[in-house]
Amino acid sequence: MATNTVTTSWKKNGIFESDNPSKHSLIMYDASDDNGDLVGFGPKALMLSSLAGCSGLDVDSLLKKMRAEVADFNIIVTGELTEEHPKFYHKVHVDYHFYGTDLKEDKITKAVNLSVDRYCGVMEMFRQFAEISTEIHLHENE
Repeated sequence: MATNTVTTSWKKNGIFESDNPSKHSLIMYDASDDNGDLVGFGPKALMLSSLAGCSGLDVDSLLKKMRAEVADFNIIVTGELTEEHPKFYHKVHVDYHFYGTDLKEDKITKAVNLSVDRYCGVMEMFRQFAEISTEIHLHENE
């Protein structure tokens, strides 16, 4: 069974540094206390980034296998938090934006759907506590 271990260390004043299994690190802090001077991430926003990254890696790999080239794509994830503590994302919307010439809509849709419904483990984790919706946007270059 595969496992991952991260170490998160308190730095000072609500700032933490966390590594990942490849030993790269990032800074996390309480985003509600952000005075504009801190460089880092809020833990809840990182969850949305993880969702986009997981699905994006799937889609990238699948599009290559399907020979469906795109010039660029990005994923915008919007999470709605509950009002009461502990606040968690109870609604999440994922927008997939694809850019290019002669975009293959059927293959792009298939790649996104395979990620959403079958491959993305982070998406499956989110399903345990949130209502998930997705939308695909194709932007053809002239």
